[in-house]
Amino acid sequence: MELNRIGQSLDLVRQNNPLVHNITNVVVTNFTANGLLALGASPVMAYAKEEVADMAKIAGALVLNMGTLNEQEVEAMLIAGKAANEHGVPVLFDPVGAGATPYRTETARKIVKQLDISIIRGNAAEIANTIGEEWEIKGVDAGVGDKDVISLAIAAAKQLKTIVAITGKVDVISDGVRTYLIHNGHSILTKVTGTGCLLTSVMGAFAAVEQDKLEAGVQALVSYGVAAELAAQKVENQGPGSFQIEFLNTLSTVSADDVRRMGKVEEQK
Repeated sequence: MELNRIGQSLDLVRQNNPLVHNITNVVVTNFTANGLLALGASPVMAYAKEEVADMAKIAGALVLNMGTLNEQEVEAMLIAGKAANEHGVPVLFDPVGAGATPYRTETARKIVKQLDISIIRGNAAEIANTIGEEWEIKGVDAGVGDKDVISLAIAAAKQLKTIVAITGKVDVISDGVRTYLIHNGHSILTKVTGTGCLLTSVMGAFAAVEQDKLEAGVQALVSYGVAAELAAQKVENQGPGSFQIEFLNTLSTVSADDVRRMGKVEEQK
C-alpha cells in the first residue's frame, strides 16, 4: 500500500470531521473522545437504548467496545449495530477481554454472529477466543501464545467474513485474502490504558472516509503507530503519564509527511 495514500486519508479525516459513535467502556471514554478530537474526528458517546439507533444511523462509523460489560450495554450495542447495518454505516468491534470469562466470550460471539462487522480489532487472545480457538489471556491483556498470529488473522477473517486486525509488537490485518504487517508503534503504548480502545475508534474515523475498509484499517494503524513513535521521542525517559499527554498532542499534529517518512507497511505474500 502506498504511504502517499495513507497520508491522503489522514488529511481527509481532518477535512471531513467524521462523526464516530462510540459505545465504549467507562475506563477509556474520556481518552477516546479526546483522541478522536485530536485526530480531527467528531466523537459522540451515546449509550441509552432509546437513542442509539438514531445516533448510529447518522454517524460515519459505529464503534462497539465491550470493556466494561453489562446487559443494558450489550442490548444497546445490538440495537445500534443493527441500525448501522441497515443504513450502511461501518461497524467496528473491540472484543475486550474475550476469553477472560465465559460471559465475555459468549458476548463477543453473540455480537459477531448478529451484526455485520466491518473491522474487528483486538489482541491475539481476544481474536482467538472470539472464533473458538484457545489462547491464554490475563485479565483483558493478551497472554503468552506460541501460535502464528498471521495465520490466526487470516483464519479469523475468513470465519467471521470481515477484516481482522490483531495488534501487538507487529500489527497484522487481513481480509482473509490480502494481509498486511505494520511495523509502527512503540512499547510504551502498553503502559497507558485505553490505547488499544482508542485505536479501534481511530480505525472508525478512517473507515468513515475510506471505502476500502482493509485499507482504512491499515491507514489507521500506520498513522497511529507513527504518532506514538513521535510522541515517545519527545518524552523519552519521562514515563507513561507524560507520554499520554504528548500522544494526544501528536495525534493532532502527525502529518502526511510524517507518515510518508516513517510508515512501515509490509504486504504478506
